[in-house]
Amino acid sequence: MDILLGVGGSELSYQALEETIDRAQTAGDELTVAIFDSEEESSGVDEIRARVEETLAESGFNATIRRLEGDSPGSELIALAETEGFDRIVLGGGKRSTLGKIQLGAIVEFVLLNCQIPVTLIR
Repeated sequence: MDILLGVGGSELSYQALEETIDRAQTAGDELTVAIFDSEEESSGVDEIRARVEETLAESGFNATIRRLEGDSPGSELIALAETEGFDRIVLGGGKRSTLGKIQLGAIVEFVLLNCQIPVTLIR
């Protein structure tokens, strides 16, 4: 399976990175990590890339890292997944509100509502 993981600097996206690496190692999946600036996070793309590279090195797993450019990471993630034939997009996100409802960030919500290929949300 060819997996595209979006990482925008949130702790949930790093958790999704670790879980996706574990699954990809077990299943023999190919993994591409798409990093992007998120208005919801203060991390810059260079900092995100460094943390992704460190996590990959610690796990001993090889993955391709791509940087998404532009103002709409959600639509760029979908376009990349659909044009390059990925089987699934994986994203980390979804916090619980005090009333127990799941709150999604703008990028995660956009991808979930607009993508034509399967999306896995890791919370």
